[in-house]
Amino acid sequence: MQLSATHIVSLLLTLAISILPGIIISRKIKSADDYNVGGRSAGVSMVAGSIIGTLVGGAATVGTAQLGFRLGLTAWWFTLGSGIALLIMAAFYAVPLRRSGLTTVSEFLVNSYGSKAGILTSLSASAGIFFSIVASTLTALHLVAGIFNVELLTSAVIILLITAGFVFFGGISGSGMAGLLKLGFIVLTIFVGGFLSYGELGGWQGLHHTFPAYPWFSLFGRGWEDGLFSLVSMIVGVISTQSYVQAIFSAKDSKTAAKGCAAAACIIIPIGLPSVLIGMFMHVQHPEINSIDALPLYMLYYLPDWLGGIGLGALLLSALGSIAGLALGIGTMISRDLVKNFWCNANQVNLLWTNRFCVLLVTICAIVFVFFHLHSSVLEWNYLSMALRGSGIFLPLTFAVFFAGKIQSKAGLAAIFFGILVSCLWSIFPPLKFNALFPALACNLFFLLPGLTYYYKHRH
Repeated sequence: MQLSATHIVSLLLTLAISILPGIIISRKIKSADDYNVGGRSAGVSMVAGSIIGTLVGGAATVGTAQLGFRLGLTAWWFTLGSGIALLIMAAFYAVPLRRSGLTTVSEFLVNSYGSKAGILTSLSASAGIFFSIVASTLTALHLVAGIFNVELLTSAVIILLITAGFVFFGGISGSGMAGLLKLGFIVLTIFVGGFLSYGELGGWQGLHHTFPAYPWFSLFGRGWEDGLFSLVSMIVGVISTQSYVQAIFSAKDSKTAAKGCAAAACIIIPIGLPSVLIGMFMHVQHPEINSIDALPLYMLYYLPDWLGGIGLGALLLSALGSIAGLALGIGTMISRDLVKNFWCNANQVNLLWTNRFCVLLVTICAIVFVFFHLHSSVLEWNYLSMALRGSGIFLPLTFAVFFAGKIQSKAGLAAIFFGILVSCLWSIFPPLKFNALFPALACNLFFLLPGLTYYYKHRH
């Protein structure tokens, strides 16, 4: 990419403005609770900002435009499914999770299924989130290299520095502020771009004249099975992920947690649509380009330089903010669920610095891992991440929320263990090529339903 001086100035200002809140907030952080859950004082906007800052990453922007370039409306599933998952969280999960007064999903499961459940879920969730970080890092590495015209190693250093600026200093509060700022930049650029693309394509009539109805205007452009799997995967993945649940734990009360989730859902759902329109516009104007470049190249060539620079900055913020928020989730689980159990004398300051260095270490590990898989598929890591996160957490967590105290701890522990085992071993069997998530969920039910039945039969 050949950026003008105006592009570069507006891009750097966008990044600086987004990193600044973390540096300011860092002065107020005195304990691990301040860092992990913001002292449990977040309002609706901060809860929503923390979720948006992590969830609206490269997949919601660059990835959605990429698939929109290829197939049209079916690319909307990522943000649509994410929003539906957040509405479900707001309705059924936010209140009981926030009322628990805990910090991690693992701690919540420990209360229902015992201490071993916490270790298992922390490890599987951390592994699952790590591969999601790998997917975002893979996107960001090439995006940074393309924008700044630098080598991949230099790109990796830039990613590390910006990620550290997001959450190494500010924690959940810094991530939330960055999420709100990122949202403003995305609305300003992607929605403007989507509106302009819609007009350039001739509006609704022009779109229908240019593109056939199927697959371009169908949510099931890749088939019914793929569409339903996309929806279920997003619901399971979002509800099972520490990074999103952590925003709920940071709320000042349970009602605020629920409202924050609902607000994030209402904002995230429509974000995918302008990205789809931009992808379709670039398909018409530049069918020869690599589809993953559709959105960055649109920002560069079809928006005014000052706005295009902000847009490119927003894309970087989307990818890097997602890395930062996900790394914060892993850091919290490692410090709270693992380090705290083995380092009994650790105080709040010890846990704070442990968490900070875990965030930094996780980001470094993801970057190193990506350098060994530079030509791998982003979707490959996302599918693996979803299976690892959902296989051992989603249904055990759901049963713990809806049937608190009614599941035998042994049944819950078995569901977690064997669900994770199935997801890890499923790909070994050549005939079974479809995703491991559904078999793992079935395995969860195999243990949870008898455990619930046993309670009702023996409650008297």
